[in-house]
Amino acid sequence: MTFLYDKYRYILLGSFVTFIVFSFSVFLPNFSLIWIVGTSSASFAEKFSFIISLYGAIQTNFTFISASYTILIALLFGLNIALLAYFIRTRSVGAVQGNAAVGIGGLVSGIFGIGCAACGTFILSAALGLFGATALLTFLPLGGEEFGILGVLLLGYTTYALLKKMKEPAVCPI
Repeated sequence: MTFLYDKYRYILLGSFVTFIVFSFSVFLPNFSLIWIVGTSSASFAEKFSFIISLYGAIQTNFTFISASYTILIALLFGLNIALLAYFIRTRSVGAVQGNAAVGIGGLVSGIFGIGCAACGTFILSAALGLFGATALLTFLPLGGEEFGILGVLLLGYTTYALLKKMKEPAVCPI
């Protein structure tokens, strides 16, 4: 029975992380609006309803490509965290370090690619704007969405590497 309980714990962990990453991605371009509504005199039900309605922004504010990789990044990151937690629990922490770094790199790259159709890559254009280098994004064929695609590829590789390591025996071969 504990075997099933352990599986459910990892499924819940992965689902929770997926939800948090997806929510962060969808809410990121609207943080100032969320703050204004959150500090307004509206009722809790109205504020909650507004927050829930922002999930629809994935259809309206994101292009098909950016919505696709945003969803994939959230799913793959949740899966990676669940696999990593399982792997750490069953193996040594040292065996996981390289895969964890690639997974974090994939998430960071994916976060740089988050953006909507109107503003493009939200974080990257803001960061490059500090250095006056936002024009560099126009030279990229997809206008900065390459960072999100790179994030999906890195997270996909990490998932593959973790699954491959999990198939290896927990002890050194003789």
